[in-house]
Amino acid sequence: MGINMRKSGILLPVSSLPSEYGIGTFSKEAYEFVDFLESAGQRFWQILPLGPTGYGDSPYQSFSTFAGNPYYIALEDLVGKGWLTKEECDSCDFGGDDGYVDYEKIYLSRFLILKKAYERSGIGEAEDFRQFQEENGFWLEDYALYMAVKNSFGGKSWTEWEEDIRVRKPGALKAYREKYKEEIEFYQFQQYLFAKQWLALKEYANKKGIQIIGDIPIYVALDSADTWAAPELFQLDEECRPIGVAGCPPDAFSATGQLWGNPLYKWEYHKETGYEWWMHRISYCYRLYDVVRIDHFRGFDEYYFIPYGDTTAQFGHWEKGPGYDIFKTMKEKIGKKPVIAEDLGYLTPSVLKLVKKTGYPGMKVLHFAFDDSEDSAI
Repeated sequence: MGINMRKSGILLPVSSLPSEYGIGTFSKEAYEFVDFLESAGQRFWQILPLGPTGYGDSPYQSFSTFAGNPYYIALEDLVGKGWLTKEECDSCDFGGDDGYVDYEKIYLSRFLILKKAYERSGIGEAEDFRQFQEENGFWLEDYALYMAVKNSFGGKSWTEWEEDIRVRKPGALKAYREKYKEEIEFYQFQQYLFAKQWLALKEYANKKGIQIIGDIPIYVALDSADTWAAPELFQLDEECRPIGVAGCPPDAFSATGQLWGNPLYKWEYHKETGYEWWMHRISYCYRLYDVVRIDHFRGFDEYYFIPYGDTTAQFGHWEKGPGYDIFKTMKEKIGKKPVIAEDLGYLTPSVLKLVKKTGYPGMKVLHFAFDDSEDSAI
C-alpha cells in the first residue's frame, strides 16, 4: 500500500450508487464515481461485501463467501447485448424511492428479468462462459446447485432439507444436478455476468489510479453454500446443527451483547489442512480487490462462543483462535498482500500483539477519540 505515502479514499457501498433500477449497480454511475474519485485526488474506493445478501438483506449473512450479488449486475449492459429491452427493464417494479433500497421488490423483480436475459443469451455455447465455469468450479458448482435446491424447497435453509441432499449423498447430488440443470446454469450465468462487469469496473478504477478496498467478513452464514458444502469446517453436531454461534458480549452499545448466529470455525481442522479453505478464500478476494479489509480481526486471536439456542449473547465465553499461525501460512502460500485489520472494539493485549506481529495496519475512528467512557487510543 506504500507505507511511506499518505493516501485517502471514500467508503461507498455499491448499493448506494445512483441507479435507474432500484439499487446501485456496475452501470455508468459507478464509472462516474470513479471519475469523481480521480478528480478529487482520492486513491481508494472502499466498498462493503459484494456477496448475495441473505437473512435480513445483510451482506454479512450471505449465501456464499465467493459469489457476487446479482442485484449489482447492470441491466443496461444486457440491453446493449440485445438480451433485454429497455421497456422490459423499465416495466419492473424496483421501488419508487431514489433514496431507499426496497429489497423485497428487487428480489421479486431482479431474478425474473435476469432469467429473460439468460433464456435469450445462448450462454451455454459461449467459450468464455465455459472457461469461467472451469476457472471457478471450486466454488461455483456448489453455489449454483445450492441455490437451485434451496429454491426447490421454497427458500428453506439447507438444515431443513430432506436428509439425502442435506448430507450430500452422491446419488442425491447427481439427481438434483440433472433435475435442475437449467436452474443451475442460470445461477452460473448470474455469476459470470457479475464477474465480467465487476472486473471491468475494477480495471477502469485501477487505470485511474484508484485501488479497491474490499471487505471480507470473518464468518460465513449458516444458511450458505459454504457451510452446506463443507460442514467439517465448522463446529456442527451430527445433525449439522451448530454447537455454538458467533457474536460479541455485552458492552456500552448493547446490554445483552450481539447475537450474530454465524457458525464457528473448527480451527483445529483448518490447521490440519494448512488452512486450505482460507487460502482459497483469501486468494479469491485478491482477484476482486486490491486491498482486503478483514472484518472482526479480534476473532483470530479469541472468538466469542455463544451456546446454540441462546436468545442473547450474555452467556457466551471466549475461546482461543488460530492466532498468527493463519497469517504466517497466508504469507508463505499467497505472499505479502495488502491487508487492513478491522481491530475496533475492546482490544486485549494479545489482540494488539497479534496486529503488531502481522504488520497489518489497524483502524481508528475519530469519533471514538471523544468518547469519555475510556481513554482515547487515538
